[in-house]
Amino acid sequence: MSQIVWIARHANRLDFVNPDWFLTAERRYDPPLSDDGMVQAQQLAKRLKGENIGHIFASPFLRTVQTANAVAEMLKLPIKLETGLSEWLNPVWMTEEPVRLSTPALAKLFPRIDTSYTSRIAAKYPETHEKVRERSGQTARCLASEFFPEDILLVAHGASVLGAAMGLVGEIAKTEVKASLCSLVKVVRQEPEWLLELTGDTSHLTHIEEVIRFA
Repeated sequence: MSQIVWIARHANRLDFVNPDWFLTAERRYDPPLSDDGMVQAQQLAKRLKGENIGHIFASPFLRTVQTANAVAEMLKLPIKLETGLSEWLNPVWMTEEPVRLSTPALAKLFPRIDTSYTSRIAAKYPETHEKVRERSGQTARCLASEFFPEDILLVAHGASVLGAAMGLVGEIAKTEVKASLCSLVKVVRQEPEWLLELTGDTSHLTHIEEVIRFA
């Protein structure tokens, strides 16, 4: 049997559009989507509408949950919060462990969140480049195996999108995958291997970032 693992990066974030937001934000490392990011999330949802996705997993950061929620509403599916898909907890970017909304708080905002789901993989601040790739790769393998043969969607961040893809297809993803905002990676299980079919597709978007930022 085959299986498809879709991996999407979150849509555009508010602090990319308005850098001054960071200066007064209550949770400065957990920005929401920008207005155009909300549009991108809807475009991603329309792109995935016809796909046979059985489960949606999202990093618990607000921007990934917002992106996943657009898809979940379109597909009428719950969202499972998975910390293994979290942002790269890079001490160069973040002076302390990022503060996020709690799962109950997120569930009040996004009722499609499945509060009974327990995250499979932890993410611990601070992280090296190698650690985020290892963690997100382990997460992708774990979820693909546990929910096989159903097709799944992982909504993550630049570094964790790349790490998740590498966890399935190996080093080829390092050079092939382009994890731009709201892009889509498609990995297909054809026993005994995984095949990379989409490497960061943005054909569903009307606006595409010119320079890929991983922060």
